[in-house]
Amino acid sequence: MATNEVYKQADQIPLVVGASVAARTPMCVGDLPVHTLTATGATGTTTATCQTRGVIRAEVVGADGSGNAAVTAGDIIYFDTDELNVDSANGVRWGYALEDVASGDTSTILVKIGY
Repeated sequence: MATNEVYKQADQIPLVVGASVAARTPMCVGDLPVHTLTATGATGTTTATCQTRGVIRAEVVGADGSGNAAVTAGDIIYFDTDELNVDSANGVRWGYALEDVASGDTSTILVKIGY
């Protein structure tokens, strides 16, 4: 075994995400796409266990930087301020849609974390 190995389960790691973050929240830590598995408090603990790969059910908005836009399975999904959508101009690359979302709709679909 490598002596420099820190986490065997490298897809679930503790990261500083800030205060008042709910569990099951898609977000970015810098440019790293994560899905929080634990919550942080309003004060004190700002570290959450975060999933960095895998497939989750997430709310995705059928929109891009120009307005409404359909999401098709296989599209790159971006984290844009506080939502997942297909806005490559303003968002941070987050993962891939595994299901469709109609233009202008918001749907909970399967999303692959990471790229």
